[in-house]
Amino acid sequence: MGITVEKLHAMEILDSRARPTLAVTLVASQGVRAQAGVPAGASTGSREAVERRDGDPTRFSGQGVLEAAAAVNGEIRDALSGRSFDTLSDLDAALLELDGTADKSRLGANAVVGVSMAAARAFASVAGRSLWQSFAGSLEAPRLPVPHFNVVNGGVHAPNELDFQEFMLAPLGAPSAAEAIRAGAEIYAALRKLLLGRGLSAGLGDEGGFAPEITSPEEVLTLLMEAISDAGYQPGRHGVALAMDPASSELYRDGSYRVAGESLTTDEMIERYVEIVERFPVWLLEDGLAESDWDGWEQLTARLGESVELVGDDIFCTNPAIISEAISRKVATASLIKVNQIGTVTEALDAMRVCHEAGYGQFVSHRSGETVDDFIADLAVGTGCGHMKSGAPARGERVAKYNRLIEIEDGADLPYGLKAR
Repeated sequence: MGITVEKLHAMEILDSRARPTLAVTLVASQGVRAQAGVPAGASTGSREAVERRDGDPTRFSGQGVLEAAAAVNGEIRDALSGRSFDTLSDLDAALLELDGTADKSRLGANAVVGVSMAAARAFASVAGRSLWQSFAGSLEAPRLPVPHFNVVNGGVHAPNELDFQEFMLAPLGAPSAAEAIRAGAEIYAALRKLLLGRGLSAGLGDEGGFAPEITSPEEVLTLLMEAISDAGYQPGRHGVALAMDPASSELYRDGSYRVAGESLTTDEMIERYVEIVERFPVWLLEDGLAESDWDGWEQLTARLGESVELVGDDIFCTNPAIISEAISRKVATASLIKVNQIGTVTEALDAMRVCHEAGYGQFVSHRSGETVDDFIADLAVGTGCGHMKSGAPARGERVAKYNRLIEIEDGADLPYGLKAR
């Protein structure tokens, strides 16, 4: 069932890092009003869709989005108002044609994705469906994903000396999404107690994880193992596993990776991951190497691709064409999926479809700058991708997504856990 766009409006609001972002509202003539809050990243790939920022140093240090809001309230509204669209892909195609650039830089990816997300909600509402139901059948059968909780923050997400950006808990063995979220919250509390007991900071990074003054990734993983046990859970792939996102493009300088004061070659970085995987129950490694280190990624995949899910983020940027190239070169085994990274919901679904057809995983993700919009929870459930990350089990913008999973589970009889591959 299609929609006719009646009104479209955007305004500047704050994201979870006190930086401006957009809230977009779309009203359809069918009596539906839909909203979207636009996320924004800190650790970004060079080929991401480009946000439009004002650059006015007198407002938000140049990070304002009044121009992006004006693009929605002017050119985009004028182009879409009064028009009928049969499908979301039709509306997104109109947005892409209007922008006319490969990276959405003319209108701004933040303007385009806000309209696309609001439109997705409007199509679902007009059809009398929940948002997750509108995605059902696009890939796998719907399922509740395993939440991945970023409980220790480093890199550009935290003001500490920890180079690796994210250390995550993955309750693979939980019987339900609600129980997985309970496990994440209880281990998070145990970790806080453990850090304070050792005189370490329990201050938080951008994604709600703790940001202690630790430099060694192995030390963090050891602490997580202890916190899992202290909370009464079993570390491991049949209990609570671990996952990491080093965000290695941020560590890569002049052909070397800088980790805890050391300079590592690609081969040495891969060997370090091999040792970590042998020592700890790490089941997923995201952005293990830099976005430009394609030869290294081939080596990493050959070495660990059978035992660990290797997720490309900065290297792929949710771009179907780049993911297709990676598949042909046997680079990684999964792609991170960030809707704002590519710019429209339809293109994100296309990226997931490319992965699905090649047997690659899809790992739906939030951004470091978030709102309370819970769109990604419905996306993860409806596409049946099997896993999702939204930061720590703390802070409103993070738990909004996890609470949405609980809400969906409470109202629908859906399976929980990783999809079979």
